[in-house]
Amino acid sequence: MAFLMKTMISNQMKNLGLGGGSEEKKEEGGASDPAAARGMSREEYEEYQKQIIEEKMERDAAFTQRKAERACLRVHLREKYRLPKSEMDEDQIQMAGDDVDLPEDLRKMVDEDQEEEEDKDSILGQLQNLQSMDLDAIKEKAQATFSEIKQTAEQKCAVM
Repeated sequence: MAFLMKTMISNQMKNLGLGGGSEEKKEEGGASDPAAARGMSREEYEEYQKQIIEEKMERDAAFTQRKAERACLRVHLREKYRLPKSEMDEDQIQMAGDDVDLPEDLRKMVDEDQEEEEDKDSILGQLQNLQSMDLDAIKEKAQATFSEIKQTAEQKCAVM
């Protein structure tokens, strides 16, 4: 809390031009070694830096993998809906090492969609669609249309 107050006050003093930052420069100038500034030995500091670099590399690799998975999904959707290909997506997939696949959840969804589409495209799927139609309503509409046409023809044709 004291550090926060000191920082806020010194920043305000710097903004006013009263020079409140000279004390901080003296304190920082006393420890030129970053390991000593953190209160570690040189070996501990080097190990700490290696650990930070490894964690950053792991995060970057995971991020690249996620980006490639998203790109793979976009490519799949473009193929499915016959949209033009994107070079950027292909580049992202190549950067991840070409071993990218759809995430498991999305793969299940895509498989379910494909099964539904195959069912709809088959003859049995078409028969099921016919069963779900309201045949009585269609029959009534056809009869009404036929009777309208017949009345119109009777009105216009003197022979009938």
